[in-house]
Amino acid sequence: MGSTADTGREARPTSVRALADRARSAASAAGHDRLVVLVDGRSGTGKTTLGNALATELGATLVHLDDVYPGWDGLRAAADAVVHEVLGTPSGYRRWDWTASEPAGWVSVDPASPIVVEGCGALSRASAPLGSLRVWMTADDRERRRRAIDRDGETFARQWERWARQEDAFIAAEDPASLADVVLRS
Repeated sequence: MGSTADTGREARPTSVRALADRARSAASAAGHDRLVVLVDGRSGTGKTTLGNALATELGATLVHLDDVYPGWDGLRAAADAVVHEVLGTPSGYRRWDWTASEPAGWVSVDPASPIVVEGCGALSRASAPLGSLRVWMTADDRERRRRAIDRDGETFARQWERWARQEDAFIAAEDPASLADVVLRS
């Protein structure tokens, strides 16, 4: 994975297997009916890569918040949807059709299945108590932008500042890094 866990003073290599084992142990110790991993961070930090790997390792359902955000101004709405819909009852979310710029169909999620939710807005004060493992991802700002634009192209390049303002507001209001069990630098 190429990430390090930041525990404040030290950085140590970590693996997807170690994170998955930690999530399993935390869910069991807390008596959670459902294993829930929340992976948050700014654009381009590697949330999707880690989320995919953890979902595979855990045999979990993976929810990408990119499918939940209701448009370019929807970060806060998606963060609320994590609590009330994705991890709520019934478990699921209203998919956003980016091409039509409108809501699309409901996606049901098995409430008994382990779940990994990845995206900026996954880890908030309201969602943190629902998580078995809470991860915050960081990376150098220049590298984040390069990764995001390489991945999403000119469409995201035009929206970068607009989205960054929402990330700033979310981080100022929720302080997700302080809610994380693990901080990873990619």
